[in-house]
Amino acid sequence: MLFQSQGFILVFLPSLLLAFYAVVGWPAGRQWVLIAGSMFFYAWWDVRFLPLLLGQISATWILALIGARLGSRLPLVVGIVLNLASLITFKYLDFLLGSIEAATSITLPRAGFVLPVGISFFSFQLISYLVDRLRRDAPIYPFRPFLLFVLLFPHLIAGPIVRHHELIPQFELDPRRAGGAYRFGVGFVLFTIGLAKKVLLADALAEIVDNLFMREQIQALNFGEAWTAALGFALQLFLDFSAYTEMAIGIALMFGLLLPENFRRPYLATDLRDFWRRWHITLSNFIRDYLYIPFGGSRKGPARTVVAVLASMGLCGLWHGAGWTYAVWGLWHGGGLLACRAWQRVGRPLPGGLGWLLTMGFVLVGWVVFRSPDFTTAASILGSLSGYRGMRGTIGSPKLIAAAAAIATLLPSAYEMKDQWLRPQPVVAIATALLAIYCVLVVGVGGPKPFIYFQF
Repeated sequence: MLFQSQGFILVFLPSLLLAFYAVVGWPAGRQWVLIAGSMFFYAWWDVRFLPLLLGQISATWILALIGARLGSRLPLVVGIVLNLASLITFKYLDFLLGSIEAATSITLPRAGFVLPVGISFFSFQLISYLVDRLRRDAPIYPFRPFLLFVLLFPHLIAGPIVRHHELIPQFELDPRRAGGAYRFGVGFVLFTIGLAKKVLLADALAEIVDNLFMREQIQALNFGEAWTAALGFALQLFLDFSAYTEMAIGIALMFGLLLPENFRRPYLATDLRDFWRRWHITLSNFIRDYLYIPFGGSRKGPARTVVAVLASMGLCGLWHGAGWTYAVWGLWHGGGLLACRAWQRVGRPLPGGLGWLLTMGFVLVGWVVFRSPDFTTAASILGSLSGYRGMRGTIGSPKLIAAAAAIATLLPSAYEMKDQWLRPQPVVAIATALLAIYCVLVVGVGGPKPFIYFQF
């Protein structure tokens, strides 16, 4: 079930809100309503994977409880291994078999598993909890709120990656507490803004980008087409993923819950380190706390820092997809972060405009590699971008790309809108309602398109 589908907007979400607020004064009741609704939401994709999701959650909680009762770290380590094994089996097994086959020329069978939607996100949440238990930074929660922490449908499929301490304590808060109506209204506005970004911009860009990358398989793109493909994908990816985040934050606010910030206008960054402080913030924080710092971070000398950055970003790339292009994209950013760190230590900051231009150029090259199905395609498009095949052609759909670029850079982030811009005003309510109605009607023509991060 897609957030932007008519079934979700007109039936599922209103029904769940009614059921939730019917028992709002009963903490356990409203939690069970959200658990039941979240299980239905996930099962709508493929009911076969609901037992896997519930099994991983239950096993993680039971092993954490056993570890606490026995005073042993071993059950926690077992839990981490089990969650990693599930992720590797479903997401990376065929990739590993293919890589071995390519290296040895030995034909190997493929498992052919269907990738459970959201497995990267909920596996990371469970692993982070177990690691925090190892660090003595997490309590043993009752099973019901722990179950809801992972299952909560707004973030279940594509994030934000939420940590236990950010969400579980909120389950005891009364949604009717001071500011409840304001939170509900802001939630609806954020949901509608995300809906519009997805339906009116990201999906339109997706058609252009997909056609150009498919055409590259037949004939090399010219200069204008290559720039259209690269710029279009950079904007599509941000608008699509940030739209999901805004819709998720908006939905959660309607239930009186606050999800963490995930984007902060990343295409305004003037250096690469700033970009990663603004882009997919919850993933960046996860990589920092659970990969970069354990690998040694910046505390054990320059050589260890290089290893920590490259290993963390390489794994970040592979987390996005089972392919070497993803790994190279991660290493590309790892190398860029090291270069950025080295330059900043020189103490000669670049002018803001030049820093922004270099950063966006670097990011754009990375996005071409990220989107390409193989290195041959990536090299060909990058060659066309550089003018290697001449300067023929112009950027296609310039109005759409200009509008998307303006929204990507000028529209405040979800948290900026929530904290600084949105205030109760009739004109905002009317405009939001009209925009929501228009988007729902647009979705009805041809059906909704999945969010791009569902494949990761």
